[in-house]
Amino acid sequence: MDALRLEWADGGPRLRTSEAMARQGLVTTVSTPAGTAAVVGWVGSARDRSAGAHALLDALGRRGATRPLPAGDYAAVLVCRDRILLTRDQQARVPLFFRASGGRVDAVSTSARGLGNATELDPRYFCRYLTGNVAQPHTDGTPFAGVHRVLGGEVVELSLTGQLRRRTLCPVHRPTDRPAPAAEGARPGEAARELRLVLENAVGRRMGASTACHVSGGTDSTSVALLAARLLAEERVGSGNLVLLAGRFSRGELAEEQRYLDLALAEIRRHAPSARPLIVDADDVADFDDFQHHAGDADEPYAHAFRAPFWSRLHSEAAELGCDTLLTGCGADPVADANPFHLHRLARTGRLREMTEQARAWAAGSERGLRDVVRSYVVQPTVPLVAERFTALVRGGTVLGGLGTFNRPRWLRRGFARAHGYREAGVAESRFVFGRRPEQSLYDVANYLAAPDPLSWQRARQDGFFLSHPFLDPEVVATMSGLPLAAAFRPGRPKAVLREAMADLLPAPIRGRAVKVPFDDLYARGLRIHGDELIALCRAARHPLIAEMFDVETLCRAVREARLGMGDAYSWDRLNSSLALVAWLERLGRDAGALWPAVPVSAGS
Repeated sequence: MDALRLEWADGGPRLRTSEAMARQGLVTTVSTPAGTAAVVGWVGSARDRSAGAHALLDALGRRGATRPLPAGDYAAVLVCRDRILLTRDQQARVPLFFRASGGRVDAVSTSARGLGNATELDPRYFCRYLTGNVAQPHTDGTPFAGVHRVLGGEVVELSLTGQLRRRTLCPVHRPTDRPAPAAEGARPGEAARELRLVLENAVGRRMGASTACHVSGGTDSTSVALLAARLLAEERVGSGNLVLLAGRFSRGELAEEQRYLDLALAEIRRHAPSARPLIVDADDVADFDDFQHHAGDADEPYAHAFRAPFWSRLHSEAAELGCDTLLTGCGADPVADANPFHLHRLARTGRLREMTEQARAWAAGSERGLRDVVRSYVVQPTVPLVAERFTALVRGGTVLGGLGTFNRPRWLRRGFARAHGYREAGVAESRFVFGRRPEQSLYDVANYLAAPDPLSWQRARQDGFFLSHPFLDPEVVATMSGLPLAAAFRPGRPKAVLREAMADLLPAPIRGRAVKVPFDDLYARGLRIHGDELIALCRAARHPLIAEMFDVETLCRAVREARLGMGDAYSWDRLNSSLALVAWLERLGRDAGALWPAVPVSAGS
């Protein structure tokens, strides 16, 4: 989807923005003597997008020392008097790409497909994509040869004629410069107060004139909606409408969530009586509904396209009411809980006795075995590929058996994998997921894995909003990552700091929940309904890269195994990614890039 486009004509830059998205407030353009900034999304606060665009232009428009980028959900092109800057915020929700050849950039866009050539694809990208669900947003490569991604937190500097000068990753934005408490002096109450403050700020920054909050009855989404209600009730974010958006299931496992949902809605409306509940009946929704549309129309292969039908239903209802932002609880699981990779830090610094004691406490609190905890959080981060290959040997026998995050799926042809760097891609991905310090990598991975943002971006023009995730706010992440284990970990009580931080607002039954019903029922129903269609899609695929890349019959056998309930979350993720890639390649090239009404922007003043 093209929200903005920068090209060169007559030796100078020409910047255009989407007229429809500008009317909706999704694109903001400002000019000062320093230059012109076109911002997709928002900087600083979703309520004052013009001020945020000016702040970004002020921060980057003048030469000087590299400074942290402002917080927000945005991608931006800045045309200054002597240079051009391309940038995205640290969380990288809004995409931005450039096409380059011989050190010169000839086009910039929010659409990789709009810049790329469907007949010139990069097979190395597909190997990287197939290693895991976080492979796309944090790497430079795209499906199209010569098209590159601006990374999260990166500033790309071009000359006014398009010459690529430098690419710089800015320092991590930490709005609060308060030091983390020392481990021996950590007080859980202080940690809870700190989290409450930063989470409240994160919610407030994301609230618009009409805010929708996804409410599921869990701790995370209910906390976000309650904070939004309190902020409106106390007029700390001005006036506005609040919509409480929820999916209702009257049968199956997810029907058990209804009583928690009712409790959450009642408590939120007690704080904000004008809040409007919008309950969407979702009994007829299944994963993989209209899969070829959701997976095929995406700008890049979209690993979570199987879950798009449910989210699309909710998006449509919020759009009907004119909401201009939608808040979710996505990201809370890894961010707001104690960090299990702290055990790895203890092991690599030689504190083995302390590691063993804490691993026992972790095992008891999570009802897991000690060996399982040590393998997951100490051994696997050290030798991830070896650990996965060993697991695959032990649990072999089926296509999905033993298939972890980095193992080569059996349906991916060995020759293709060798020729285009699948092993190297797996090594690179494992380094990103675990890194030299796995306890910090956890937060980087959570940023790209936790939220279904490609769907939000794909639908933004018709919906008029992007999804926004307060738990992934840099201030929240910085606060939680700075807490010592003593302040965050309580055996048997996940997200203990969040529960204490929200103790005065969350209803007791929700505050005391240890587990939430997963969406496995939705997935199983989708495979029962659409399994034959998915197999037919694979067998009928005609794009030459599909046959070169996949053993189609083995992929079809994996679909049949998943339909019977074989495998686990890791192997299903690998299957879903591969099916999405088949649908994407089949759709690629069939639809010519549509022309869109654009507003020309004059650079400078």
